[in-house]
Amino acid sequence: MAEGIKIEVVSPESLVLSDDVASVTVPGTDGYFTVMGDHAAMMTTLKAGFVTVTSEGGDVRSFFVRGGFADVSNAGLTILAEEAKTGADFDRSEVDAAIVSAQDALAKASDDHAKQEAQNNLDGWKNLLLEVDAGGMVH
Repeated sequence: MAEGIKIEVVSPESLVLSDDVASVTVPGTDGYFTVMGDHAAMMTTLKAGFVTVTSEGGDVRSFFVRGGFADVSNAGLTILAEEAKTGADFDRSEVDAAIVSAQDALAKASDDHAKQEAQNNLDGWKNLLLEVDAGGMVH
C-alpha cells in the first residue's frame, strides 16, 4: 500500500488545507490526475474543477478551484489556486444551480472527451453538495 502525501491548497486569501492524506485528485489542464505517495515530481497548470482529497481513513473532501498551479515534489503536493472554495463557502442554491448547468452540459456533450469532462464536472458539484449539506465538514 502506498504511503500518504502532504497536501497544501493555497488561495490568495488563505491557506485552505494543509494535511497528510492518502490521495488527491486534481483538475490539471490536460485532465484530472491522482497523486499518491511516491508520485513523480511534476508541475502543471490547473483548470477550473474539483480537488478531491481522500484521507487515510477513507473520508473524502472536495474543493472547488479556479485556475492556478499544482506542484508535486518530494515534500508533497502544493496547489496554488487563483480561487479555492470549500463546501462551507457555497450556499445550497449556488451548488444546485451549478448541478443543473452541469447536467445540461453533459446532455449536450457531443464526443467522449466532452462527455468525460462534463461528467467530472457534474461529479465534482455533487461531491461539493455533500460538503455544503454537511456544513463544510468531512463526511
